[in-house]
Amino acid sequence: MKIIIMGAGNVGIQIARQLIDENKDVVLIDRDSEKVKLAMNTLDCMVIHGEANNPETLLSAGIQDANFFIAVTESDELNMIACGMVSSEFSVPFKIARVRNIDYSYSKISETPFLGIDYVVNPEIETARAIIRSVEHGATSDIMYFQDSSYQMRTIKATGEYSFAGKTVKEIKQTLELDFIIAVILRESDYLIPSGSTVIEQRDTLYLIGNPDTLEAIFTWAGKQRVDLKKIIIVGGGRIGRHVADKLMDGFTGIKERMIRKLLKRLLPSRQKRTVVIIDSDYAVCKNLSEKFPDALVIHGDISEEGILEDGELLNYDLLIAVTGNQELNLITSLYAKSLGINRTVVLVSKNNFLHIAANLNVDTTISLNNSVVNSVLKYVRRGNVKNVHAISGGKLEIIEISCEEGCAFVGKKISELKLPKDTLIMFITHDNENIIPYGGYTIAFGDHIVLITKKESIKKLDKLFDQRV
Repeated sequence: MKIIIMGAGNVGIQIARQLIDENKDVVLIDRDSEKVKLAMNTLDCMVIHGEANNPETLLSAGIQDANFFIAVTESDELNMIACGMVSSEFSVPFKIARVRNIDYSYSKISETPFLGIDYVVNPEIETARAIIRSVEHGATSDIMYFQDSSYQMRTIKATGEYSFAGKTVKEIKQTLELDFIIAVILRESDYLIPSGSTVIEQRDTLYLIGNPDTLEAIFTWAGKQRVDLKKIIIVGGGRIGRHVADKLMDGFTGIKERMIRKLLKRLLPSRQKRTVVIIDSDYAVCKNLSEKFPDALVIHGDISEEGILEDGELLNYDLLIAVTGNQELNLITSLYAKSLGINRTVVLVSKNNFLHIAANLNVDTTISLNNSVVNSVLKYVRRGNVKNVHAISGGKLEIIEISCEEGCAFVGKKISELKLPKDTLIMFITHDNENIIPYGGYTIAFGDHIVLITKKESIKKLDKLFDQRV
C-alpha cells in the first residue's frame, strides 16, 4: 500500500512514522526545507521538498500508484485544494484532509465527499469531545469509548492509599470482586500486555476496561471518586477552548439560542448550570469570546503572570482545563492550579513524550491533539472490517475494533483457531448488545464486534487476517 502525506509537521511525521512501522510505502512532501531536513533525519521513507499541489511534485512522489493522499498541513484551504487537485488530475482512491475551521467541520463535507475529499479529519472537535467526556465523568482520567458497546477504557495510576502496587493482576481482581480487565500497563516509557501473574509496580499506569458503574467503583475505591464539576476555568480561547466552552455552556451561542436560554431560566429557575471562566492573552480573542459566550466570565490576561489564578473567587473552582497552543504552559498551569487547591485538571498536549511526562505528574486527564488525528487517519486507512483504531502513545500499541460483517473470515471460527500474532489479546466481544470476556473455545458469530489490543510489530500480520474473506 502506497500513501502520500502532504505536511511534515508534528502530525504528518507521527502519521508517517506509524505507517512506516506497519511496512507501508510512505512518501512525505513539504515546502519547508527545515521540516524536510528533520523528516529525512528521523524517518525511513522518501521525503520530498516541494509543493504538494504541484503535479510535477506529485508525479515524482509516485502519485499514480498511491492508494491514499493525506493532506495535514496547518492550512485548511491548502489541504482542501490539494485534495481537489489530486482528485481531478489523478486516480487516487482515497483522499483525506485535515480541516480545522469550525464552519467547514459542521458543513456537509464532513459527511459526504466534497472537492474530491473522501474523508475529513477535524482534530480540534475530536479533542474537545474527549475533554467533555472526561468532564462528564468527573475529570478523573481520560476516557476511550468503543463502538456498539457500553464498555469504556480509563487510566488510573498505581499510587495513593489504596494502591494496586505490589499485587498481581489476579489478586487485584479477587480483591475488588468486579468484572473488569486490566488491558495494558504503562511502566515508565514502555507498555506491556499483562497476564494474571503480572505484578503491578509503584507508579504504573493501568488501562482499565469495564462498564461505567464498575469503573466508577474502582476509582472510588482508589480515592478518586467522581464529583460534579460546576465551576470551570478554561485557559486558552483558541479553537479547542471555544469548542469546549460551547459544550459546557450547553451549546447556546447564537441570538436565537440566547433567547432560548433566557426562556429556560424563567421556566426552570432551579436548573443548575456550570459557571465558566475563560482566560486568554489575546485581547481580540477575548472580545470575540465575550460576544459568543455572554454568560461566561472572560478574562484578558497572561496565565503565566503572577496573580491571575490567585484571585480569591477562582481558587474555589472545581476544574481547570488548559488548552493553549503551548503544551509546556498547559502542564505548568495545571501543576500550579493543583498547588493552589483546584481539585481537578485537564491538560492538552501535542507531542507524545509529554504524555509520558504528564503520566508521572499530578495531572488528572491528559488529551493528545496529535493522537486524535492519527487515530482518525488510521481508521480510514485500515477500512474494511476495521471500524476504529486507537493508537496509544505514538502507536506502540493499538486498540482495534473489528466488526464481523458479511464475508468476514472470522465468522464461525473459534478464537483459538484465529492464529493471532504474539502479544495480541482479544479484550472483549460485543454479541447481541452483551459484552463478553472471551475464551479460546468461543465461536465468533456474524455481527460480533471484536475489540483487541496488539503491538505495532503485529499490525502487518493482523492486516492480512482482516483482509481475508469467505
